[in-house]
Amino acid sequence: MSYSSNKHALIFGFISVFLTGLGLTIVSPVLPFLVATYVKHPNQQATAVTLLMSVYAFAVFLAAPVLGALSDHYGRRPVLIGSLAGSALGYFILGLGGTLWVLFLGRIIEGVTGGEISALFAYFSDRTPVKERTKYFGWISALVGAGTALGPLLGGLLATFGDSVPLYVAAVISLLNAVYGYLFMPESLKKRQRSSVLALKKLNPFVQLTSVFSFHSVKRLLVAGFLLWLPNGSLQAIFSQFSIDTFAWQPLLIGFTFSIIGLLDIFSQVLIMPRLLVKLSDQQIMLLGMSSELIGYALIALSSVTVVAPVFIFGIVFFGIGDAVFGPAFNGLLSKSVNDSEQGLIQGSAQSIQALSRVIGPIIGGQLYILVSHSFPALMGIFFIGTAILLLKNRQDEKS
Repeated sequence: MSYSSNKHALIFGFISVFLTGLGLTIVSPVLPFLVATYVKHPNQQATAVTLLMSVYAFAVFLAAPVLGALSDHYGRRPVLIGSLAGSALGYFILGLGGTLWVLFLGRIIEGVTGGEISALFAYFSDRTPVKERTKYFGWISALVGAGTALGPLLGGLLATFGDSVPLYVAAVISLLNAVYGYLFMPESLKKRQRSSVLALKKLNPFVQLTSVFSFHSVKRLLVAGFLLWLPNGSLQAIFSQFSIDTFAWQPLLIGFTFSIIGLLDIFSQVLIMPRLLVKLSDQQIMLLGMSSELIGYALIALSSVTVVAPVFIFGIVFFGIGDAVFGPAFNGLLSKSVNDSEQGLIQGSAQSIQALSRVIGPIIGGQLYILVSHSFPALMGIFFIGTAILLLKNRQDEKS
């Protein structure tokens, strides 16, 4: 493969990853305003916004393993280009609006095509040596973090020209990257490496999610990931409300604090991960990241009792760094645990499990927050991550 084709492949891949992060958050500042036109009461508005976020996550859950399996059989190129074109359509429909069901349709299309992150991880697995995959997954994590941090700021800025403008801009960017990929992106999965049979059961996300746990090498790994992502989804859902109820923060300060997580992702991949990769294994890095998140949740819980904002911010910093180093190490170890023809399947299943946690986590955390205590979602994080650490340590003991 020539240097030029490899350069185009990496540019296309990195832009696609950045757009995935951007797509998660660019809609956040404008979604309540888009919904407000079609509902009568504030409570209905809050319910509709929450459902639009949940339906996106559920669509990713359904689509990620399917797109991963399709990419194993047909190659990464058609799945990625088609997904980017689909994302452009979803953004356009969401911006167009007209009725509430049209907003849900646009959000569902976004979620289905957002499931292409599984094919992206498989794409980078194809193109990188096994020893360097964790490093590349770190760069992916940094780009997702950059997109996640920039999304709310860009969405808010563009919304000054109209509530739908951020969605139209996202649609144009996605479409341009699809065209760039069509013109320059080489296929990364050779025909001899593709899965020979595409059984219908592989397109059923529930069957596929069940079957992936038959991979003994990744069973504990995926369960540990789910236990970590569950409270993560809860934290992201109640972040703003917690800040308002505990510290009486205004939207600007909330948005700035939320963007810290994305910025920490970039910081971690540039300065922390390269040093950790020299000294530690993927599993050791994961355990370190989980321990950092554990400290973060403890500080967040403490801040709800002390009502001291700096304690909360320190908690977010520990959480953000832990999440940033866990992700690439997890995906790197996962990628190294299966062969080339199973990369799409295993990465798709991991993304599907993560999306499912973003559906379940906010529901559990929200109810604990309302019915029990404002500190309980953070305490839930301590419990689940503590359990996940024990699982991974047992996995390490079994292998040694």
